[in-house]
Amino acid sequence: MSATAEMTPAQAPRSATQNACKLCAPLGASMVFKGVQGCLPFLHGSQGCATYIRRYMISHFREPVDIASSSFSEDDAIFGGARNFATGVENVINQYQPEIIGVATTCLSETIGENMIGMIREYQERYAGQGAPLVHVSTPSYSGTHSEGFHAAVKALVEQLVPPESVTHRDTTRLNILPGMVSCADLRHLRELVGLYGLSATLLPDYNQTLEGESWDQYHRISPGGTTLEEIREMGANAATLELGHTLALQKESAGAWLENHTGVHCHHAGLPIGIRLSDAFFTALSQATGRTMPDSLRAERGRLVDAYVDAHKYIAGRRVAIVGEPDLVTSLAAFVSEIGLQPVLCATGSKLKGWAEQVAAEIEPGIEKPEIVKGADHAQFSARCRALQPDMLIGSSKVYPLARELDVPLVRVGFPLHDRFGAQRLLTLGYRGTQNLFDLIVNAVLARRQDDSVTGYSYL
Repeated sequence: MSATAEMTPAQAPRSATQNACKLCAPLGASMVFKGVQGCLPFLHGSQGCATYIRRYMISHFREPVDIASSSFSEDDAIFGGARNFATGVENVINQYQPEIIGVATTCLSETIGENMIGMIREYQERYAGQGAPLVHVSTPSYSGTHSEGFHAAVKALVEQLVPPESVTHRDTTRLNILPGMVSCADLRHLRELVGLYGLSATLLPDYNQTLEGESWDQYHRISPGGTTLEEIREMGANAATLELGHTLALQKESAGAWLENHTGVHCHHAGLPIGIRLSDAFFTALSQATGRTMPDSLRAERGRLVDAYVDAHKYIAGRRVAIVGEPDLVTSLAAFVSEIGLQPVLCATGSKLKGWAEQVAAEIEPGIEKPEIVKGADHAQFSARCRALQPDMLIGSSKVYPLARELDVPLVRVGFPLHDRFGAQRLLTLGYRGTQNLFDLIVNAVLARRQDDSVTGYSYL
């Protein structure tokens, strides 16, 4: 098999997809909508879709998650769900009083060709501006993954809420941050980093409170927190945009590019800042956007990280690792592990984005052998390649645990979903501080395995 490939059914152990290395596109959209203040996600499709998404998000974030559904029946799958949509939206307004409703389609509604634009127009005419605004995103899972649904929902919010016109006066004290699919801790850290440069940030989405909130005295139907509608509508007047994620450069027009093209807000693109090199690129973009140099506190964090690399090099150099997850995450992780001296032997994702494999290959450090790069993979295919390649470590979500157990190798849990460990929402991976955290996890996983395999069980390593 070539180093850069998309697995085909003929190459797979079986011709059918088994335990896909992706989740459904409406899940990513729902996560974005949960990051908008007063927003309730609404799926146009069957009740099972909403239940499935709620189960995954609740077990990862350990927070209550309400997702409405138009609850298709067998008849609706044939004749259409317009009546269900109207009734469902009315029920949501009456019971939740949302400030905005995020409408995502499902495979079923997309397959039968529902006229979402017509349904939304009918809703707008009925409520005549008095109801909550609707933002619609097309998210059929047969043509995308949860990460692609995430990015599509961010773009839909920007396109449908930000006035498409250039402004003469800009708020030079505020930046737009489009962070991608990261943890609640990462969102808080990004806001902190912008603050160190003397500016405020509009994060879209910002689910750091809605999906990791405080203990409540009374139940809230819609979790407090999130990016406000006013903040979103003013994104076109902010100083600049920082958009994180390698794959957004592969899109025809990302949310950041739309803002630049339609409002004149300059967009700085960067990969997820994991590792020193990608974090350096992020902070360079932040300096360019703000016109300010890196604060001394960040220089000190970088210095401590470099020192840690030196201290632990003898433990991890040359060890072989296989990575699977969302394409943006895998790209940055591949760059990071090659930077610290690990040998990535396999990088895989469930996405089929054109050009992604080439992006990953370009991020591998010089002198490190290029890994096998696979897109459109499922866990059966990933497992088969790992059995052949025999990596020393796996990096991925909880979905990878059965394989790690079978191969008897450590699993460093990163990405979504993390069902079998506590604190996934607090897993910091971005910037120098997040990289230090992830680096320590990797090194300690290696040391723990060395102790477990030792006859004497050394207490010093």
